[in-house]
Amino acid sequence: DAESTTEFADAASISSWAAGAVAWAADAGIVTGGDGGFAPEEPVTREALAAMLYRYARTQGLDTSGRADLAVYSDGGTVSPWAEDAVSWAVHAGLLNGSGGALRPGGTASRCEVAVLMQRMADLLCQGI
Repeated sequence: DAESTTEFADAASISSWAAGAVAWAADAGIVTGGDGGFAPEEPVTREALAAMLYRYARTQGLDTSGRADLAVYSDGGTVSPWAEDAVSWAVHAGLLNGSGGALRPGGTASRCEVAVLMQRMADLLCQGI
């Protein structure tokens, strides 16, 4: 139902092939947008991806209480406040590992990184943890 995407100010720019998925994710609370928009053409950050996976894990009944110490990463203090729990959980769950001692939370997630995170998330779902 593409009409559900109207909660986003930029809903009209969401491609028709993606509108249903965006509407579902918004209705489930997995995507929340920012500043009233969804920004469908913008790259996704690593912390935003972690937040979406965290919210999805919660809808699936996975234990999302585990947390990792982000201070061990050189940029752990740069995680946005709205994403801290999600990123900390994603590191604890083994979804995000960082590279060279950094997490790059505000960095763009490449297609390869998204694919790896999705595979790791699928593994978590299969394990039920």
